[in-house]
Amino acid sequence: MLYTFPDDLMQAQLDWYAVYHQLAGAEHESQTTVLRRTLQRLSVRISTHPYWASLPGSVPAARMELKQAAWQAVHEKTGPRARA
Repeated sequence: MLYTFPDDLMQAQLDWYAVYHQLAGAEHESQTTVLRRTLQRLSVRISTHPYWASLPGSVPAARMELKQAAWQAVHEKTGPRARA
């Protein structure tokens, strides 16, 4: 890992994956509306986090590393059956 992500940013990405997983299994339209709104709020929180302004290099590369690190953490916690 080339980057050290703030805890709140990593947690927001982990939450994003958890909500996405819930959305994939949602059965009722009322559930999907709430979950989609939650995903939107998390996406905004992640993309506008002040951490990105502090990077001297490529933000897209750092963003992908954040996704990969969070996905790996989710996978280790829930096992190989987890999908986002």
